[in-house]
Parts: sequence; structure tokens; C-alpha cells
Amino acid sequence: MEYHLGLPVSSEEIKKLHVGDVIFVSGCIFTARDEAHLMMLEKDRSGLSFNPSEMALYHCGPLMKKTNGVWQVVSAGPTTSSRMELFEDKFIEKYGVNIIIGKGGMGERTRKALEKHVCVYTAYTGGAGALAAELVEDVPAVHWLDELGMPEAVWMFRVKKFGPLVVAMDSYGKSLYDRN
Repeated sequence: MEYHLGLPVSSEEIKKLHVGDVIFVSGCIFTARDEAHLMMLEKDRSGLSFNPSEMALYHCGPLMKKTNGVWQVVSAGPTTSSRMELFEDKFIEKYGVNIIIGKGGMGERTRKALEKHVCVYTAYTGGAGALAAELVEDVPAVHWLDELGMPEAVWMFRVKKFGPLVVAMDSYGKSLYDRN
């Protein structure tokens, strides 16, 4: 099945998604790699100036440029998600994200968290960073750029029909990676 979802997405909408479905998301997504995950896990949720539960989490370290004071995305391909396996379950629980975008799959800890907290892990094609950049309408904010640097900072992207994203792990404990 193919779904076009507007963010934020309800638990009921997530429960409709199954391994192999294709989704496109519109709304705000945020990037977070290893260091951003760790920093956010150390912070109090109420101290954030954005609400991760209303967005999709994108495992991405984008290449950005600033022109006339406005950030533009040059490339925004997914990074290897398995690096976040050590703490993704805690991140899902703390921040209530229900869509994760990445590449390469996640492990058993994440699978259990997806099921427990009604979340899906979706795969975006690696090597398609320029295509992903074209799907970003604007960059409303960046957080911790000075502390973490460009690839590790948390970037907010407003996207329209971002995808195709393949549901690789669903909220029922199923994984596309088990089949292959």
C-alpha cells in the first residue's frame, strides 16, 4: 500500500502501516545522528524549543549552505541507522517519535520499542542525498550547530511528499530485514 501522511501522525495512522508499505510524509522532520541523540537524551524534554513527537526523526547528517542568511540543503541522504541502536529505544520512549527515517535497519532493542510505543522505522535510499535535498521546502531552524557541527546538529526541515520511504520495521514487530 502507499500512504501520504501529514505530520504529526496519530498512533491510529501508524497502526495502519505494515512492512513493505510505501509512505510519503509532509510537514516538519528533524535530523539527529549519534551525538544529537545523546545530547537530547541528557536534556529535559520540556527544555527543548521543538516537539519531536510531532515530527519524523531522520537519521541524517546533511550538507548545508547559507545564502543571504537562509539555510539551504545541498545534500540530505540518510546515515547508517544501526549506529543509533544503543539508545534509539530510550529516545523513542522519551520523545514519542512515531516515524524514523534511515538506512540499513535497526536491531532488536529498536524493534521492541517500535512495538511498545507504536512507531515505524522507514528506509530511504542511500546515495540519494541530492534528491532528498530537493524535497526540503525550507529550513525553519537548526539546534546546537556550534556545539555539534554541521552533520551532527539537529536540523528542522519542512518537507513535502518526502519519500518514497519503505516501512522496513512496523509497530507489530515485523521487519523487512528478517525476510532478506
